[in-house]
Amino acid sequence: MTGNARLPMGIEDFEEMRTQGYYYVDKTGLIRDLLDHLGKVNLLTRPRRFGKTLNISMLRCFFEVGSDGGLFDGLEISKEKELCRQYMGRFPVISISLKGVSGRTFDEAKGMLRSILGNEALRFQFLLESDCLSEPERQQYRKLIELNEKGVFSMADELLKDSLFKLSQFLEKYYGQKTVVLIDEYDVPLDKAYRSGYYDDMVELISGLFGQVLKTNRSLYFAVLTGCLRISRESIFTGLNNFNVYTIKDARYREYFGFTDEEIRDMLSYYGFMEQYDAVKQWYDGYQFGNTGIYCP
Repeated sequence: MTGNARLPMGIEDFEEMRTQGYYYVDKTGLIRDLLDHLGKVNLLTRPRRFGKTLNISMLRCFFEVGSDGGLFDGLEISKEKELCRQYMGRFPVISISLKGVSGRTFDEAKGMLRSILGNEALRFQFLLESDCLSEPERQQYRKLIELNEKGVFSMADELLKDSLFKLSQFLEKYYGQKTVVLIDEYDVPLDKAYRSGYYDDMVELISGLFGQVLKTNRSLYFAVLTGCLRISRESIFTGLNNFNVYTIKDARYREYFGFTDEEIRDMLSYYGFMEQYDAVKQWYDGYQFGNTGIYCP
């Protein structure tokens, strides 16, 4: 008899994956390894379609205050009882994807970034009523979520660069706990800007945004960034200390993006397609992360 879990075509949300009966290849060991080798800022670069977004979603579900710990029942990380007790559901989390930051002009792209940051700030509207923040701080938060007459986020350029930094400070004050920052597709705005002719302006903007939240930010517990490209440290990460970069050349985290041979065999066996193993290997094998062969999902 074959398994009946649904195939998660296009599903990149960990909670949806775990609650809606989809087949999930367990990558939660990433949480343990990340905490064992934690840097203040951790950049993981992999090609497209290797599960970066799903892993960012998984990290958010694990660390964020109020998340459902039951999502991890039966998975590898659930065996780490002390680690789960210490870290699961303990942190305010800021989680954004920069995948949508594009436009024919710099102003269009900047408007998309403003929307992404404003919508993330909207998740924390309890800050408006919090006595943990001073009135000037509450006013600053209002500016992060303020809309103009067209219903578009209107934060000024300087506040845009400051937005993640300010939000991390406000959340630490509210929860009494430093903030985890997750940034998916960090390199997309720069790639799109290069193609459209406003690269220098975008570098300045992203450098300011990242520099504020990632550099000497006492409210930051740690950050994880994912992307396809290794943007030079000198362009947008200037001055960052304790900055860990893990590319496809590195052995660490190699098994957490894409599928290993064992995972492919388990999946084919589950669905009753083991006779197709050679064909799958021919079509989807061939990547080498560190010293491990990886299949493209």
